[in-house]
Amino acid sequence: MKLILKEDVEKLGEAGELVTVKDGYGRNYLIPQGYAVMATDSAIRAYEEEQRQRSRKIEATIQNAQKLADQLEKVSVTITVTAGEDGKIFGTVTTQQLADAVNEKGFDIDRKKITIDSDVKNLGEYTATVNILKDINATLKFWVVKAD
Repeated sequence: MKLILKEDVEKLGEAGELVTVKDGYGRNYLIPQGYAVMATDSAIRAYEEEQRQRSRKIEATIQNAQKLADQLEKVSVTITVTAGEDGKIFGTVTTQQLADAVNEKGFDIDRKKITIDSDVKNLGEYTATVNILKDINATLKFWVVKAD
């Protein structure tokens, strides 16, 4: 029996694969559990079209993420903090402060996707890494200045 897997099945295959299994396994387990569908001609054509659309969506998502990364590379953000006379700041700069400052510039970045590269203890220029997509990261420059 030929089936198209809808979900990953351990020791059988990944979602979207065309597999051959024994009739009882397919009819009594895989199909009722929703793990697979019969591999008819129409199901195979529908699956191929779905794969084409999915690849287009993924490609568009990657292009949008790369554009966002390029835009973030050009942006510089200023964080105002209270600091002592010697330039040492009270507390530290958090990813939430950085996310708020970037969002004010018109971007929609979640604080969980931001990683500050080094500890921010003094006034000056620092960098942070923004994880936009799995493999796409942007380096964000930010300045820490003393509040008046």
